[in-house]
Amino acid sequence: MANKNKQTLYLNVKDHSVSGEEFKLVENPLFGFLETHPKPSPEKLPEYYESEDYISHTDSKRNLFEKAYHLVRSFSLKSKLNLINWFSENEKTLLDFGCGTGDFLQTAQKNNWNVFGIEPNEQARGIANKKTNDAVFDIGQLIKFKEHSFDVITLWHVLEHLPNLEEDISVFKKLLKPKGVLIIAVPNYKSYDAKHYKNFWAAYDVPRHLWHFDRNSISKLMQSISFEVVKTKPMWFDAFYVSLLSEKYKTGKMNPIKGFYIGWLSNIKALFTKEASSLIYLIKNS
Repeated sequence: MANKNKQTLYLNVKDHSVSGEEFKLVENPLFGFLETHPKPSPEKLPEYYESEDYISHTDSKRNLFEKAYHLVRSFSLKSKLNLINWFSENEKTLLDFGCGTGDFLQTAQKNNWNVFGIEPNEQARGIANKKTNDAVFDIGQLIKFKEHSFDVITLWHVLEHLPNLEEDISVFKKLLKPKGVLIIAVPNYKSYDAKHYKNFWAAYDVPRHLWHFDRNSISKLMQSISFEVVKTKPMWFDAFYVSLLSEKYKTGKMNPIKGFYIGWLSNIKALFTKEASSLIYLIKNS
């Protein structure tokens, strides 16, 4: 990474969901993404995930946010499947890195994909393995896969969590077959909802999100590792979910009408700016 002394402050943000601690977002001068500072040590980082409300590690549906999350997830699974099918006609080998409770892997497996998953959270991994016939492994098992093993590697809202950003992307490059595809979904801090909510924007999610991307920074980062971004797609539902949660952080109470309105407005603006709340990047291996 570039010299941190040259980084400039972008925003001060609070961890609204677990610790209540304050963090800084500073701009990386080389790639243009934002970095969370201070970055928690590897020993301390798991503590920030120790919450019953960390939704990707559970299948519970206790409240409006969880019900909305699972409703949207059921719609998104088919579109994700269509996306990976577009890139592979014959051999169909998939690695879903950070697969959570395994719903996407289960969907792909039922549609004739040979699937594997990596999930560091023990609870989520256990749920995923019940759905996929034990196709999910701890992160330490990543070394068991040979180079050029996969046609497609997916990271659905995972890249922003990885402590060793460039090193991990280089590993994915080795695991992909020549002309294989890396599919990454991440929040977009240049979206309208991010600009509207500022330090209350839920998708900053510090310090679990260590990096915060926009379209240009993803392209620069991938080019530095000899990847090419070939297509970008919006994730329309994310604007609503993120705005609902951001509204709660900002006002301290549920405000679904205002949250849905800001999500809707963000999507309308994204039709013209291409700056959706979250973006999917389709990235070809060289």
